[in-house]
Amino acid sequence: MTAKPAAPPPHGFQTFLKLWASQGVSALGSAAAWFSLTIYLAQTLYPLPSQRPELALGLALLGVSAALPALIAVPLAGVWADRADRRHTMLTCDLLSGALALLTAFLMLRGWLPLPGLLAVSVLTSLLGSFHGSAFDTSYGTLVRAEQLPRANGMMQTLWSLSGLLAPALAALLIAVSGGVPLALAIDGLSFWLAAGVLWRLRFPRPELSRPDVTETLPVSRPFRHDLTFGWRYILARPPLLTLLLTFAAVNFSFSPLQVFDTLLLKGQLGTDLKAHGLSFPSGLALLSTLSAVGGLAGGVLVSAWGGLKRRRVLGVLFPGLLGSVALLTLGLSASLWVAALSLLALSFTGPVMNAHSQAIWQRQVPSAMQGRVFSVRRLIAQFTSPISVALAGGLATRVPVGALLLTLAALVAAVALLQLLNPSLRRVEDRDSLETLARKRQPGQAGSVQ
Repeated sequence: MTAKPAAPPPHGFQTFLKLWASQGVSALGSAAAWFSLTIYLAQTLYPLPSQRPELALGLALLGVSAALPALIAVPLAGVWADRADRRHTMLTCDLLSGALALLTAFLMLRGWLPLPGLLAVSVLTSLLGSFHGSAFDTSYGTLVRAEQLPRANGMMQTLWSLSGLLAPALAALLIAVSGGVPLALAIDGLSFWLAAGVLWRLRFPRPELSRPDVTETLPVSRPFRHDLTFGWRYILARPPLLTLLLTFAAVNFSFSPLQVFDTLLLKGQLGTDLKAHGLSFPSGLALLSTLSAVGGLAGGVLVSAWGGLKRRRVLGVLFPGLLGSVALLTLGLSASLWVAALSLLALSFTGPVMNAHSQAIWQRQVPSAMQGRVFSVRRLIAQFTSPISVALAGGLATRVPVGALLLTLAALVAAVALLQLLNPSLRRVEDRDSLETLARKRQPGQAGSVQ
């Protein structure tokens, strides 16, 4: 027996737009703060050319401290998103994140924030972001109709890209006006509180089981251990979904080190051309970050306006992956600042297109009441390679030229994308009947089996 998914509220898309806009302000503040921390590492803690190994290590540790805690916490965050009120979770995380950003600004002003303190702040921010992200990712799918999901996902990708586009200029302006990073952090804190104020006035529907054949018990009666393992059982019972996740794991492994490599490229391979253009290090880093964000914004706008592929959405993941491998290759070979910036633009263009199509697949295949637990495991599998690659990048970049590392990563992405285009399992990822037939064979009678 089957039934249609529960309809979103009558004014659900208007609520989504308010959520989208307010969280966009917060995302801009956070992106500016993150960019400022990179400047802080490169110009305050490790400003000397002889400190290049320390800078590489500091950048790697900062990246790992942001990524690893989120991955460790995400299973708990997913369970929490399905058990608790998602709006209240987002509201609490916004308030706490704002307070943490303001405290960080104060400590920096007093000169009490060396690298270990900075890493501790990054860990706490990451943990709060994990719970906020799990609640956020599973909320807006209940507000918009199924046919609007690709557009909504495109708008979300545009939001992140737009914040990345504006953040470098905003951070550079704030640093120039205030003479340091603390002002950017303080504004980040206020942006969190602004988002919380808007969120306070919004109302989300509580997700209900969308199909009567979903054999799920109520959250209050489920053992917590059952919820922790539910997402794993759901995904492992559906191999095409797992294949899609492993594809993203390989792509994330290859793309994540760019947060370390772009800074090191400017200090090394692109340094001569940077000086030839008469640009300072912050200006060069802002140029790379800005054009990278332009590419992401263009990708997000494209998906928002177009609505994405309606069928065979997996091609919207694999073909952009191939384009990304070409961009990585060009970046690794370039000694020109502008060629490197345009390569980053092309690479960033692929991200929103891939993510919007993938998100639409998952939102269609997983019932809303299960998305917290399933999406948390999804994020863990897809992103566990990111902190590994960032840590490796920080270590290898002290001995191996960054260009050579980029060429290796480009080859990895190209190989994975080409192999998955020929993979018959991945071609079934959008066939719900096929997925559920596999699930019944692998886990007969298990909770979470749907028809």
